[in-house]
Amino acid sequence: MAHPETGARVLHDAQIAHFIERGFIRIDNAFPSELADEARAILWRDLGCDPCDPASWTKPVVRLGMYVDAPFVAAANTPRLHGAFDQLVGAGRWLPCRAMGTFPVRFPSPEDPGDAGWHVDVSFGFDDPDFMNWRVNLASKGRALLMLLLFSDVGEEDAPTRIRAGSHHDIARQLAPAGEAGLSLRGLAADGFAGSAGREEVLATGQAGTVYLCHPFLVHSAQPHRGTRPRFLAQPPLLPREPLSLDREDGAYSPIEAAIRQAL
Repeated sequence: MAHPETGARVLHDAQIAHFIERGFIRIDNAFPSELADEARAILWRDLGCDPCDPASWTKPVVRLGMYVDAPFVAAANTPRLHGAFDQLVGAGRWLPCRAMGTFPVRFPSPEDPGDAGWHVDVSFGFDDPDFMNWRVNLASKGRALLMLLLFSDVGEEDAPTRIRAGSHHDIARQLAPAGEAGLSLRGLAADGFAGSAGREEVLATGQAGTVYLCHPFLVHSAQPHRGTRPRFLAQPPLLPREPLSLDREDGAYSPIEAAIRQAL
């Protein structure tokens, strides 16, 4: 898929190979930093604390609700990102992102945030009141990509998301015997995600406007914030327009599907 404005492909072959093998790619300047500034202003308004007074930052993490304001939607729908979605998921196989999902804002704190365990983002079965029963299957029903959108500069001390590079292959092999029903988060987490424990750990750092596009099976984790400035990051799903297929007659597999087939 060519970039609609420049005619150039957004992702080159080495990036796509990296996505298949390692489970993620980083896109710098995926959206303008001005959009990040506008989005943070909205989030500060809703946080109920003072951006200039660290004494008012009393919790390690504050979760804000679903954001559909223009800066958020624009950030997730730049031509660069749309071109990358076409290359990773397949043209016509994804739905534009219209909401940010829950927005966890992380503050510098010596306290345990209480949510820093390894996990994958489950994608269906949300009608069950126990989130540990929510599910994921080999066809990644309900999720085409996990996206990490950096709305503030994130350095190594600023609670960057931890990524186990290549762990999407481990999860694919774990899901394969479970068929369409898939596994619950409780089932996947039963061994503490030991299957990917030896994988290299990568930190999702970058300047505001950086986006990490991740395979939906990638094992990742939050962590405590040891820096000085609050961290603003969104992690909405890219929703599929149609289910993944691991058995295409024409062999036209997307990199997401190719990664799962390689794992199996």
